[in-house]
Amino acid sequence: MGATGSRPRRLSTIAAALARAAGVTHRALRLRLDSQALQNNWRWLQRTAGAAAGAAVKADGYGLGARDVARLLGEAGCRDFFVSTWAEAEALGPLLEGAQLCVLHGVGPADIEQTLASAARPMLNTPQQVARWKQAAPERACDVMIDTGMNRLGLRTDEIGLLEGLSIHTLHSHLACADEDSAMNAVQRDRFAAVAATVKARRYSLANSAGICLGPDYAFDLVRPGLALYGGTPRGEAAGHITQVVYPEAEVIQRRTVRAGEMIGYGATWTAAADTEAAIVNIGYADGYLRCFAGKGAASAGGKALPLIGRVSMDLVALDVSALPELREGDWVTLDYDLPAAAEASGLSQYELLTGLSPRFERRWS
Repeated sequence: MGATGSRPRRLSTIAAALARAAGVTHRALRLRLDSQALQNNWRWLQRTAGAAAGAAVKADGYGLGARDVARLLGEAGCRDFFVSTWAEAEALGPLLEGAQLCVLHGVGPADIEQTLASAARPMLNTPQQVARWKQAAPERACDVMIDTGMNRLGLRTDEIGLLEGLSIHTLHSHLACADEDSAMNAVQRDRFAAVAATVKARRYSLANSAGICLGPDYAFDLVRPGLALYGGTPRGEAAGHITQVVYPEAEVIQRRTVRAGEMIGYGATWTAAADTEAAIVNIGYADGYLRCFAGKGAASAGGKALPLIGRVSMDLVALDVSALPELREGDWVTLDYDLPAAAEASGLSQYELLTGLSPRFERRWS
């Protein structure tokens, strides 16, 4: 979204002046977020699962803003939401009418008062949590996690007798290897089906984003997508169906000429083979754009590719903008952030690329 002539620059200057007049603090970083892509990703996941699709909005909606994500997905038809902690539940605020919320980490010793005051359901994960809930609110509905082989959270399959007397809304398990072609997937599915046949609940849920791609045998009554909602591709089956949601954009602070033989950035790791036009841009590893993008990252503006040159600093990167002579201070560039491609380039997971984006970005939904 860089300017391509004097008119766009004049308009951006006018917009900045109006913002100052309105008392709005200018921010030199923003996330352009595609609401239609978010909603369409959810719709594709629900169609593919052939079952109700909820949404994991933990970690502040994977870094995009949980309130806005829940609102947009609620408008698309989503009615089941998941956060990790009671603090996240409180921060999320009220949901659309008919929607429901589950707190994945359950009810700890210090959570009872807040849990009882909340409309959200706890996910009971341990014998201690089951006992605590039976003592505090045995008549209230809860969710339960069953460990079918991941050995993270959840009751073991030989502990299901402890659930006697509970009002279980949804019985869950979680796949350890759904993003891989692993025999473990079918093992966990079959273990969960066996437990579901003996434990009474209103609904049963196993699949995350990658699990949805494994097929309808993994869907049960409810699926819990996360990554794929936000533009991540969990498995090859989702390629071409899941579309990018997140576009980090940063403002140009300076344009400068790096003369042939001169170097740029910390460590002087990049040397100009010829006179090179560089833009110094307001983004760095403090914003979640990490050092591993050095030599691999890029941006674009005006339809031109702008390779990253030199190291990533805390707050700054340099781009080769020789192909875009009109780019100036105050213009904007869009960082290349298609999640599968960015993960391959950086060595980071798609999850890290999303949740690592800092609060310094202004979040703007289109």
